[in-house]
Amino acid sequence: MAQATQRGGNVPRIKNPAAPHISPTLRLAEMPADDLDDDAIIKGVKFESTHFVGLEVEAAEAEGCAFENLRFTGTSLRRSQFTDCTFDTCDFAQVSAHDVSLIRCTVSGSRMTGSSWSHGTFRDVRFEGCVSTPAMYRNTKLHSVAFSDCRMQGADFQSSQLHNVLFEGCDLTGTQWANCQLGSVLFKNCTLIDVGGAASLKGATVSGPGSLELALSLAREAGIQFE
Repeated sequence: MAQATQRGGNVPRIKNPAAPHISPTLRLAEMPADDLDDDAIIKGVKFESTHFVGLEVEAAEAEGCAFENLRFTGTSLRRSQFTDCTFDTCDFAQVSAHDVSLIRCTVSGSRMTGSSWSHGTFRDVRFEGCVSTPAMYRNTKLHSVAFSDCRMQGADFQSSQLHNVLFEGCDLTGTQWANCQLGSVLFKNCTLIDVGGAASLKGATVSGPGSLELALSLAREAGIQFE
């Protein structure tokens, strides 16, 4: 059973994700030289209000880049990696990302509705004020990741691996967790109503009102009925 910890309890310390390493003097993107293509290697570039919509991209790499107000809508990404990047007010709706890695990245104020991130890696990533209702993160490895003030109703984390992960102030109603592997995961002041696969959250710590909500989900899965 997930551990429910109230104020004053033994809440685990979650290490903050490492911040991206980005030069203060990025050059502005020039198209088509800096386009997101197969096998592209993009370094030290700032993208503003650019559209990467409906693309099919494989084996691309971006390092030390800033993406602001970009649309990636409907794009397919495979075997690609983003390192030391920031994504501010971007649209990832309906993105299909397979074997994609985010390393030392921040994603803020962005829309991820209907996106799919499978068999990838998130390491030292911070999501702030994002909307992913729903999004899929199946079979993804998350290490030192923080989700803060995100709307994540219906998000699917089935068969994912989470280590040193924080969910704070997030709406996780209807999320799915079956067959997850957890290590040092904290849900702090989150909404955890009608969670699926709640038994797979064994070892997680819940601080705040979500503890009762998660307990009800566990009871439902155990076949316990309340009258």
